[in-house]
Amino acid sequence: MRFLVDECTGKRLAILLKNAGYDVIFVGDWKPSATDEDILKKAEEEDRILITDDKDFGELVFRLRRPSRGVILLRTSTTDPVKRFQLLEKILQSVDLKEKFVVVKDDAVKLRKIKL
Repeated sequence: MRFLVDECTGKRLAILLKNAGYDVIFVGDWKPSATDEDILKKAEEEDRILITDDKDFGELVFRLRRPSRGVILLRTSTTDPVKRFQLLEKILQSVDLKEKFVVVKDDAVKLRKIKL
């Protein structure tokens, strides 16, 4: 599975995902301070699922209908990358993330299909 991890989500989470064998690009390494539009476009072009803390991607995907292969929006009470990685691992093993907008909370996961 291929991911693009937003700067606001943190490089440490990107490293944990990469160490677990996932194909990961960290936005801060690719294009520091990239716009949300640029980030979504990069993820789409490279068939990557975006992992972010930024709620603005919901507006881009659903209201403005920007194309997306998938988005994972982290809305957890913790910013600890290890705890977030543990939450993600459970989801990655059990959910088809392609063309889904997934909101991850401490005690719940919400999925919504992205219409292309």
